[in-house]
Amino acid sequence: MNYVLFPFIFIGLIILISSFFIVKQQTAAIIERFGRFQSIRHSGLQLKIPLVDRIAGRLSLKIQQLDVIIETKTLDDVFVRLKVSVQYKVIRDKVYDAFYKLDYPHDQITSYVFDVVRAEVPKMKLDDVFVRKDDIAIAVKAELNDAMMEYGYDIIKTLVTDIDPDGQVKEAMNRINASEREKIAAQFEGDAARILIVEKAKAEAESKRLQGQGIADQRREIARGLEESVEVLNRVGINSQEASALIVVTQHYDTLQSLGEETNSNLILLPNAPQAGSNMLNDMVASFAASNQIGEAMKQAKKKDAK
Repeated sequence: MNYVLFPFIFIGLIILISSFFIVKQQTAAIIERFGRFQSIRHSGLQLKIPLVDRIAGRLSLKIQQLDVIIETKTLDDVFVRLKVSVQYKVIRDKVYDAFYKLDYPHDQITSYVFDVVRAEVPKMKLDDVFVRKDDIAIAVKAELNDAMMEYGYDIIKTLVTDIDPDGQVKEAMNRINASEREKIAAQFEGDAARILIVEKAKAEAESKRLQGQGIADQRREIARGLEESVEVLNRVGINSQEASALIVVTQHYDTLQSLGEETNSNLILLPNAPQAGSNMLNDMVASFAASNQIGEAMKQAKKKDAK
């Protein structure tokens, strides 16, 4: 008798156990009864009528991400490939709409992303696509929210995560960037060379100014020394003309002496006879006398004009 009841007991246990099921956290289970929607069960241990109710499907309530790659053309006729990442989730209170109204949500979202991107990007130049990628993402999110909210999906965020122009375009952009950087480098090098030339010219000007100042100081001291020498000679009865001539002759022989002390000198002074000094002295005395006569004549003429 017990052996006859054993199969029925076993089948009853299986049916009883099958009436219980577990729904994981952040998941919704859709229960149908004879093919008709019955209820939505959330996380925890749940009970259904065996052989009558069945789990038609499960939907995750977690945030999911769908990556969509679109190739389109910009306003300046450059083909570019964009990667748009859409983050979305099923709304907890609209699990029914998400399960029964939309069979392939990924395909639906992809279609809307293609439609929006191919409407927005052709209005922009390639450089603007890089700068205004956030505007593209906002436009995609706005369009998707309006369309997918009806089906129980909430669009959390959309991101343009990659912009990849055609290979030849990237090479051209790199060449333009390299040329621009070379131009800037050349400008900096030119500025540096100009500053170097200006500073060098300033240094040379300062050097010449100081050199001229040194020469002027030297000549001033020489003149002062000559003046003192003339005063000393005047005290011993030698007049200014003779004293000046004597100083010039003395300097002449001092110069010859200093040249003679140089062993490697190739300088030759002509004439260099002993009477040359005497002739030079006589010439200087005569020139000084003539200049004095001219000066006296000019003074007399000025006095007559004044009268």
